[in-house]
Amino acid sequence: MKTNISSVVFSLAIITSSIVLGNAYMNRNKPERTIAVTGHGTTSFSSDLIVWEGEFTKTNNDLQQAYIDLKTDKNTVAEYLTSNNIDPKTVVFDAVITNRTTKSNYSDTGNYLGESPTGYQLSQTLKISSCEIEKVEVISREITELLNQGVQFYSKKPRYYYTKLAELKIEMISKATENAQLRAEKIAKNSGSTLDELTVAKMGIFQITGRHSGEDHSWGGALNTSSKEKTASITTKLVYTIK
Repeated sequence: MKTNISSVVFSLAIITSSIVLGNAYMNRNKPERTIAVTGHGTTSFSSDLIVWEGEFTKTNNDLQQAYIDLKTDKNTVAEYLTSNNIDPKTVVFDAVITNRTTKSNYSDTGNYLGESPTGYQLSQTLKISSCEIEKVEVISREITELLNQGVQFYSKKPRYYYTKLAELKIEMISKATENAQLRAEKIAKNSGSTLDELTVAKMGIFQITGRHSGEDHSWGGALNTSSKEKTASITTKLVYTIK
């Protein structure tokens, strides 16, 4: 009797194993059902840091005199900034750059004879990094008034930055991921399925463009510095299995 029961159990085990292995064989090439979605996150913000640079020059036949004149102009520039309530701690003057100036010489017949020295041109750049954006913007536009005092000053266009970029990026990733998940859930629901496991999660390129500027996104990531008002965007790609 025990032998017969053992034989029956053994036979059932063989049959069950055959069914399981048969189903595995039949489904071996059946692709796994998945949903791939891309989520987007965007936000607009205002820059909280301005960086502005300007340059002033002096030319003289005598190098020593050119340096003295440039130092006088530097003092004039510094006094102008102070009188307009610019914090001296935010101002950095770079080292003086010296260039020797020359003129081209030609013969009476028009042949080039070479260069001869005419003097020296000295230049110095200043940079202001400040959170007082409006104040520095005014300075960048009006400092050329120093031309009336004999200072040859060239004002460059301000650059705008955001000091809390790391925190902003984390916030944007969260928004993009949430957006992607909502898309996946809706697709799954419309197809009569439900989401199962998240198998792939990839972050796209972080882009910062000028607000309403119409700038194109860059494959390496855009970083606009010319606009005070900016828009940040990022994408995330999620892949879910469905059941």
